[in-house]
Amino acid sequence: MTDDREAILSRVRGALTPLRDRAPLPAYDSEIAVMRNLITGRDPVELFIERTRRVSGVAFTDPALLVAHLRAGGWLRGYCDPVLWPQLAPHFAGGDFRVEFEFDRTRVDDYAFGITRAAGAIAESGTIVLNDATTSRRLAALAPWVHVAVVGHATIFSDISQAVAALGADRNVIWCTGPSKTADVEGILIEGVHGPGTQIALIV
Repeated sequence: MTDDREAILSRVRGALTPLRDRAPLPAYDSEIAVMRNLITGRDPVELFIERTRRVSGVAFTDPALLVAHLRAGGWLRGYCDPVLWPQLAPHFAGGDFRVEFEFDRTRVDDYAFGITRAAGAIAESGTIVLNDATTSRRLAALAPWVHVAVVGHATIFSDISQAVAALGADRNVIWCTGPSKTADVEGILIEGVHGPGTQIALIV
């Protein structure tokens, strides 16, 4: 019995060990995977904003509008990646916000919002891409009700195949298309169950 237990646990430990190398990309025909007729010739930033709204996300190009949105929602306490704060701080002036730069996992419920960097975005689907290399605190992107992903213009890809080819070898990549949602219970769509209930992209 002891040997069986150890055999099972050793297999579990082996499955949890991080991969040394990234799994190979699947072989697929990029022409089939992309809705070329819908995105050809479109500005990726404009298309991303449009598609983000279609999947119940929010997109801003002006930090002042982001701050006004957070204030209107009553989301006044949160976390911000310290690398981003010098750029955003002037817009949070006024004293009503409480912004922290260390995410304390023992106080997860204290954070109404988390502001982190995105690895990129996909215009075709309104998807924000997060990875370990650029996300300062993964929990800050997934636990608060509001997640603000700061996306650079240059990292907005037209389609999924471009993003997959360009995003490097990070072994942990998260694709966020709008707020988290599920329809497992009686086919009723509920948002904010497995992650943020409000997904915001700030394009800089």
